[in-house]
Amino acid sequence: MTLLAAGHSAASSAAPGALGFLVVAGLGLAVFFLFRSMTKHLRKVRVAAEESAAAPPAKAGSGASGRVSTGAAATDAAANKETGRQGS
Repeated sequence: MTLLAAGHSAASSAAPGALGFLVVAGLGLAVFFLFRSMTKHLRKVRVAAEESAAAPPAKAGSGASGRVSTGAAATDAAANKETGRQGS
């Protein structure tokens, strides 16, 4: 009641204050570091993709690349190898 009598309303005297500033500044800092990290990881992925595209393809089944293929061709080749059949 004292505030209403003095001519001040609660809405006009509300201010975000230091806590609001710290929250917004902290969120901004977190977003900055997240974008920086994402950029670094995307560069690594791009370099790895360029290297794999530039490298000559390895012979099938040699395991030289160290990666496991999960494609249908690899599954068919493994199934044919187990049964002793040749692929078409």
